[in-house]
Amino acid sequence: MRAHFINGEFTRGKSSESIEVRNPATEEVIDTVPRGTPEDARTAVEAAQKAFDVWRKTSANVRATMLHEAAAKMRAHQEHIVKLLTQEEGKPIPENEEEFEWLCTTFDYYAELGRHERGRVLPSGEYTQLNMVIKEPYGVVACIVPWNYPLLLLAWKMAPALAAGNTIVIKPSELTPLSTLYLAENCWDHFPPGVINIVNGFGKEVAEPLVTDKDVPVIAFTGSLATGQRIASLAAPMMKKLHLELGGKDAFVIADDADPELAARALAYAGLTNCGQVCTSTERIYLPRKRASEFTEALVAHVKSLRIGDGLESNTDIGPMIGDSYRAKTEAHVADAIAAGAKVLAGGRRPGHLSKGFFYEPTILGGVTHNMVVMREETFGPVLPLMEYDSFEQAIQFTNDCEFGLGACLLTTDSYKAKMFFEEVKAGTIWINDPLTDNYAGPFGGMKYSGGARELGQEGLDEFRETKHVHWEFSTKGKSWWYPYGNGN
Repeated sequence: MRAHFINGEFTRGKSSESIEVRNPATEEVIDTVPRGTPEDARTAVEAAQKAFDVWRKTSANVRATMLHEAAAKMRAHQEHIVKLLTQEEGKPIPENEEEFEWLCTTFDYYAELGRHERGRVLPSGEYTQLNMVIKEPYGVVACIVPWNYPLLLLAWKMAPALAAGNTIVIKPSELTPLSTLYLAENCWDHFPPGVINIVNGFGKEVAEPLVTDKDVPVIAFTGSLATGQRIASLAAPMMKKLHLELGGKDAFVIADDADPELAARALAYAGLTNCGQVCTSTERIYLPRKRASEFTEALVAHVKSLRIGDGLESNTDIGPMIGDSYRAKTEAHVADAIAAGAKVLAGGRRPGHLSKGFFYEPTILGGVTHNMVVMREETFGPVLPLMEYDSFEQAIQFTNDCEFGLGACLLTTDSYKAKMFFEEVKAGTIWINDPLTDNYAGPFGGMKYSGGARELGQEGLDEFRETKHVHWEFSTKGKSWWYPYGNGN
């Protein structure tokens, strides 16, 4: 059994209950972790708060060295980490190798960015004055992390938070805690006790106590809109800093000048990576009506060629979904679309040759409309719904007809359409001809109901620093505008 990691030590905490961690491809129990309690969460916060007094005063150079050392240690454990990721959350090995690379490089990136600057000097109003903007760490940051990218999405919070001088308490998903605990044991052991803490458990028993704890000024969360709204309502009375990266319903527009074979590959990658369980997964596809049949035929042929299976197998393209309830939601969205008139062009069922595991065939739906649930709510599964448009302006209208605004994709060779798309579409990231590729120096985050947080880039560091203005007058003489006014009479 794995344990919590608090104040530099592994501990079972206050509860005698455990959580089973299952392999979604086989449904077998891999390991167990203790089921955390509010008391465990409080113990971790106390450790982090005590460590903050020292960590915030640790030089940026020393913090950078520790972040680089963490990256080096993680690279030394690559094979084991990638395999463990695949076992606990199902993505095929190539996808977890990509997640692993992002994990390590994010630590290296913020190691350097964290010692680059601390603020700026402003032009002063008087020669005898100095004005400075200083950016300071908040204190204890609660990192509430999802299961679909348990290490990458942790790194996007953890690395900048530590580089800025904060300490952290991590609440990993109860579905995928093992890889995070492995890193604590083997790759983060050189950090001072209390700087990094991990408490396993469920939302109400661990996450909510962290959200409402008076000594946790920052909540960094990636997950569903509903959970983000719950966090916001709990944190609002305490005026906490909220870093919320919420759901998406990303659109992919195929322009009429695109190549069908290239479009098929781009759409499959954007919509089926991690079995469609990505916040930026393509969940709405818009095809030009006059060429829709060409694009549809190419996509169906390509998707039918993809291989479903255990992510540990070398020939697997599509792994399992994370659990049965998530698969059931996907099935419900597909059933609703069919009942409303949509047609299944590929997939639409559980694969018959796999008796174990939470698998669902990559599914293509034709004839969908915006009245269907599959085009309005986040599916988070391997479903590609196709809808036709008559003009590029209409495609943009369809793209914006959504309460989410995380990302949007376009495939085109037309520079005018590309510019129109990124100018008019309201989304935090616009991908043109290269879907779902991120840049360490480029901020990632959403608009509208997708939340306003930004991860990566300078913006990702500033999310974990608060701003202070220092106005320093060197002269000790009084000012003419102080009391009394006038001549003193």
